[in-house]
Amino acid sequence: MLFSASVLADSVSVTSLVQKALATHPELRYYEAQIDVAQGDKTKAGEIKNPDLMTGVGNWRVRDLATNKVSDGPTWAVQLTQTFEWPGRLSLRKAIAQKDIELALLGLEQFRAALAGRVRTISWKMLAAQEKTRATEEVAKRFSTLSEVLLQRDPAGAAPRLEALIIQANALTLGSEATLARNELEAARFELNQLLGEKAEHPLELRRENLILNPPPALESLLTEARKKNFDLRARILDVEQQGYAVQLAQNERWPSITVVPYIQRQTNSTRETQVGIGFSIPLPLWNRNKGTIDTNKAKEVQAEVMLTAQMRQLERDVASQASHYRLHVEELVKWPSDTLESFRKAAAEADEHYRLGALPLATYTELQRQYIDSVSAVLASQLAAVDARLQLEQLTGIKLAQ
Repeated sequence: MLFSASVLADSVSVTSLVQKALATHPELRYYEAQIDVAQGDKTKAGEIKNPDLMTGVGNWRVRDLATNKVSDGPTWAVQLTQTFEWPGRLSLRKAIAQKDIELALLGLEQFRAALAGRVRTISWKMLAAQEKTRATEEVAKRFSTLSEVLLQRDPAGAAPRLEALIIQANALTLGSEATLARNELEAARFELNQLLGEKAEHPLELRRENLILNPPPALESLLTEARKKNFDLRARILDVEQQGYAVQLAQNERWPSITVVPYIQRQTNSTRETQVGIGFSIPLPLWNRNKGTIDTNKAKEVQAEVMLTAQMRQLERDVASQASHYRLHVEELVKWPSDTLESFRKAAAEADEHYRLGALPLATYTELQRQYIDSVSAVLASQLAAVDARLQLEQLTGIKLAQ
């Protein structure tokens, strides 16, 4: 494959970049904080309402029917009010909040997987850009040097003069292509540095790696793994479960909360009177049976189930598509010998040597140089397409494919 196992000085591996991104990316804190938010909501959902304490003091005056004073004296009262939810309501609220925690954990897991996949994708693009830049600059320099030599001579005749112009034109064209390749390399470096939390201009050189692309497993096994591990599908399943709890909670809320009111009251005049008792307050569910909320939550549950079915179909379609793309690219790459690009590079160098000796016509020389660059671009395009399809397949199935 194109990315050989040779090592560049002060270069880093793709794996080390993935590890660094997962350790330093600032957006990870958002998803970690979201878990804390969900855990706080669950704690709040399980809290029992605080009791209300009411006290009062006053004067107790007793008069007969002729408004004659009978007795006077101080009075005071203490009342405690505690509301109790209908049985099962708190557990349902905590169950709904627990699904929020699971969704937050899933969100963090999904972001980490997506971040790792993105870093790998950009890293392979940067490796490809490094190779393309190296090849293009190599050929551009070859034409430029040759053009300088020919310009120093005084070509005699139309044919030598036209050949010199052709070489000069190729030198200009390849110089422009080399500039575009360097721009692609810098763009990949800038994005990769951003993912790593570095400044865009931070120097970064990737180590050339041996790219091994094995055919994917059978489609049915990929679909089985995707149904169990796909992040979006798991989120839809959690949504259905949460909506089920929401329906149960709405049905539970048809029944009122019970308020218990223990109290004590005392007044002192010519006698001392003390009253101790307990009261109950229960709203009568005559006009409001929470039907609107129940119907709304049932409708949301139906929507969640429909979205789950749609997500399942979309997932199966995406897995089949990416598996097919990956398999086709791998089959195409397998047809090429492992030293394809190296043989083209050597042929281009040999052609330069023979052309300078006058043993090779200009057309053959130019064609070999062009074919070298075109073959590099073709192999890179196929390899990057295969890598992208493999990474997409890993994201969809939640598994690491064999390399």
